Amino acid sequence: MLTPTCEETDHSEDETLNLCTDETQMVVQETPLGYISVESAAVPEPNKDHEDESQDQKGGKHGDSESTDNAEPKLKTVHHKSSNENNPTMSTIHSDTSTGQEFLQCDTCGKHFKYRSTLERHLRIHTGEKPYLCNTCGKRFSRSSTLNTHMRTHTGERPYSCITCGKIYSQMSTLNAHIKIHSGEKPYSCITCGKAFSRTSRLSSHLRIHTGEKPYSCKICGKKFNQKSILNTHIRIHTGEKPYSCNTCGKRFSWTKLLKAHSRVHTGEKPYSCKTCGKRFSWTSQLKIHNNTQTGKAPFQCGKAFKCRSGLYSHLRIHTGEKPHACRYCGKRFAKTSTLQTHIRIHTGEKPFPCKTCGKDFRCNSHLKSHMRTHTGEKPFSCKTCGKDYGRNNALLIHNNTQTGKAPFRCNTCGKAFKFRSGLYSHLRTHTGEKPHACKYCGKGFSKTSTLQTHIRIHTGEKSFSCKTCGKDFRCRSSLTVHMRTHTGEKPFSCKTCGKDFQYSSSLMVHMRTHTGEKPFSCKTCGKDFQYSSSLTVHMRTHTDVHVFFLVIKHSWCVRHKKYGENM
Repeated sequence: MLTPTCEETDHSEDETLNLCTDETQMVVQETPLGYISVESAAVPEPNKDHEDESQDQKGGKHGDSESTDNAEPKLKTVHHKSSNENNPTMSTIHSDTSTGQEFLQCDTCGKHFKYRSTLERHLRIHTGEKPYLCNTCGKRFSRSSTLNTHMRTHTGERPYSCITCGKIYSQMSTLNAHIKIHSGEKPYSCITCGKAFSRTSRLSSHLRIHTGEKPYSCKICGKKFNQKSILNTHIRIHTGEKPYSCNTCGKRFSWTKLLKAHSRVHTGEKPYSCKTCGKRFSWTSQLKIHNNTQTGKAPFQCGKAFKCRSGLYSHLRIHTGEKPHACRYCGKRFAKTSTLQTHIRIHTGEKPFPCKTCGKDFRCNSHLKSHMRTHTGEKPFSCKTCGKDYGRNNALLIHNNTQTGKAPFRCNTCGKAFKFRSGLYSHLRTHTGEKPHACKYCGKGFSKTSTLQTHIRIHTGEKSFSCKTCGKDFRCRSSLTVHMRTHTGEKPFSCKTCGKDFQYSSSLMVHMRTHTGEKPFSCKTCGKDFQYSSSLTVHMRTHTDVHVFFLVIKHSWCVRHKKYGENM
């Protein structure tokens, strides 16, 4: 007997697929139930069949687990084995003797079905059978309808459109979820906190906040996440993948939210506004900081208070010593990703922040801002004691410690005290002999990065510090500072004994020997001592086999030098 059937959807497997309509139903040969004889088996009318099946799907007369009738129906049960030799799954036919209706039950999970075709599709959930193959990517599916939906990812077809905003989708289920945005419908509520969601998937993800479940783990570092999407985003930290690029400047990003935030740099868009004063911001983080500044609120505390949770988390690493971000070039670890990114530029040589005035490039924006003050003359940091202004904060700190005489960082080896921890660390290398900074041109090691940078200019020939008076160029700022005294006549170094002034600290040190009588340079041949290295050099020629002409000149120079020394 021919019975019209519909390729029905097993809602428990995939809620996104729709029941087919009457217009698309196919007439197929209905398989005799279980290949057995069932007494008083009634053949349902086609239209009533689908009406009853629709009721079943909605939990009507023949629901999955219970009936709506008060009286429990009397069931006649017969077992049969599936005709599929590869999947010998058992199922059971139930016959309701009171109504004469029959349905099939899955012996694995107990779910009921009216049609064998629906049961056979359902059984693939348990057997794992996926007979439908995508010829494009090779992915397999248990249903033809799921394959058809999948094919749209290759063809780009999006047949379902929102009548409100016109947005199009490839699946009806995605459109239905989207429509709830316009209607504001949120039918799924969290039983713990009462928060409502428009999708069951979002509720399921939210529930993991309460349970603490993190089922998705990173295979590289082992970190766990409660959402697969967050894991996929996290993996880009390891792979360095940046799939999202800015159409204006070409800069690439790992996450769409970073690209969206970056695009506001070009558009000037400021979508977040303060409800109190109306000031607008490009990012929510800026608005939150502004709001906390307005209210004076600092809700996240660790003794020290912070306006933003991220600030607290970053600060806590000072106490824990945690440095989760490692440099892939040298292995050095950092507490912040921003610090790591700035550090990596030391290896890559990248200097993305150029000065628009002089063209000089900098590794980080803070260095550029500090440099700009040399052009503008701005000195925003003032001493509260004497009112002196400085262009850099560290210069003010040095000044303050000079004012107070404070030197809290002491060397345990020699007892020398320093005003800054960085000064102590640099000093400790004089005891250890450590020279961690090597020149890439000649291999010479240095204890300070600043000394290395100055040294590298010998190889590159770079002389970036110019005298505005005479145009002479210098490799380092200190050399320019010393040179400027030839134009200004400044003599900042005074002898405390006689009051004489000198342009250079080295000149003062040499002069002091006239008062102390110190003679630090000794002849290794005769043991004679000298105040100056130049005097020792001249003296050494008396021990060497030098031409008489040079001896005469040498002796006359010695006499002149001796007379000069007597006159001092």
